[in-house]
Amino acid sequence: QVQLVESGGGLVQAGGSLRLSCTASGRTFSSYAMGWFRQAPGKEREFVAAISRSGDKTYYADAVKGRFTISRDNAKNTVYLQMNSLKPEDAAVYYCAAQKLAPGLLTHTYEYDYWGQGTQVTVSS
Repeated sequence: QVQLVESGGGLVQAGGSLRLSCTASGRTFSSYAMGWFRQAPGKEREFVAAISRSGDKTYYADAVKGRFTISRDNAKNTVYLQMNSLKPEDAAVYYCAAQKLAPGLLTHTYEYDYWGQGTQVTVSS
C-alpha cells in the first residue's frame, strides 16, 4: 500500500505558475502509474494528467495541454505537476493518484486505487 501527500497549492494570479508535488511512501514508487486529477466545487473530479511508471509516457486533458507538465522523479518518490499560464477555471482541489503495476496511462478515477488528500489551487482574475 502507498500513501500520497500533495503539496504546493496556493493562491496565484491568472497567468501565473505553480508547481504541485506528490510524495509517496514506500520503496516501490517506480511500480506505480501516477495521475493528477482536480475537483472544483459542485463538479465531478476530472482527469488532468497521467504519467507512466518509468516516466517515458505522458498524457494530458485537452483543457491543460500545452500549459501543464507532469513529471516524476522515482529516486525521490515524487510526481510533479508544473502549471503555467493558470486561468481562473483551473481553480480546484488537485489530487494525485497511484495505481500499482498499471501498464500504461490511466485517465479515469476508477482506475486508481490510491489517492492523496488534495491541495487547493486558487486562481484570481
